[in-house]
Amino acid sequence: MCEEHSPHSTLQPLRKLDGRRHRRMPFEMLKRVVEETAGKGLREIIPSTMGEPLLYEHFEDIPALCAKHDVKLNLTTNGTFPKYGAGDWAARIVPVTSDVKISRNAACKTTHESIMLGSKWEESLHNLREFIAVRDAHAANGGNRCRVTLQLTFLESNVEELADIVRLGIEIGVDRIKGHHLWAHFPEIEALSMRRNADAIRRWNLAVEQARKIALEQPLANGRAILLENIFSLDEGSTQELTPDGLCPFTGQEAWVSAEGRFDPCCAPDAQRRALGEFGELLDTPLLDIWQGDAYRALVASYRNRSLCASCNMRKPAGEAL
Repeated sequence: MCEEHSPHSTLQPLRKLDGRRHRRMPFEMLKRVVEETAGKGLREIIPSTMGEPLLYEHFEDIPALCAKHDVKLNLTTNGTFPKYGAGDWAARIVPVTSDVKISRNAACKTTHESIMLGSKWEESLHNLREFIAVRDAHAANGGNRCRVTLQLTFLESNVEELADIVRLGIEIGVDRIKGHHLWAHFPEIEALSMRRNADAIRRWNLAVEQARKIALEQPLANGRAILLENIFSLDEGSTQELTPDGLCPFTGQEAWVSAEGRFDPCCAPDAQRRALGEFGELLDTPLLDIWQGDAYRALVASYRNRSLCASCNMRKPAGEAL
């Protein structure tokens, strides 16, 4: 999830406790990394998935940077579209974007507003419809058609609405519903996990069956089926390992760079992620040198043997495209 105000996001409360401020990457660092890697395998820029990327003071420069170097933007947003509103942001974002993931954790007002604290159901729906209208108009005029995704965290509090979230996505005209199981690293939120015991997994599997049935039976307006990503049945013993043969969508695929310039292998919580190793700092080492370096290549080859990776909620079944 990208919501700073979600009760399931732990980063900001921890920062407040020790007096730390929000971290912001200097735009010059972002620009340098793109210039170094454009034409050498870089396909997309994915701004922060923690917090709201559109609040970054230099975000308006990112679409131009993408256009200049012929790379796509891949955006995750909470759907509030601050400062300019959904329509204006869409006009700026859509031409250079491959996918826009908009957080939608429920199919009704009560559940949505209880999960996404401070959000307004009617306003978020209006923003979503407005964004898609601009996207569709841009594509109809021969421009880029970026994919629009509804993204959620699978929770005890929204599992019964999964099928209705799919229905909502079809009605609005999104292309994909994507979600992840809760990463319950804290005892306070373990009761929300749909992987906590066999009974929770059985109810999750029923929700998956209903959601997939709707996706098959109710096509989008263009005749295609809405895509469902990470919405698959689990073995009742999957309380420890989501999918034993699962592939990591990050190692060897995405380069994560912290606001301070540290190269990170993935989006795991910081304390756990550091157990995977230290790979380098972009302040003094080019990204491609780290990417091709021995330490990172060793992780790419061995991640399946790491306990953190075995329990990761982000791994995908071997038959599902990364």
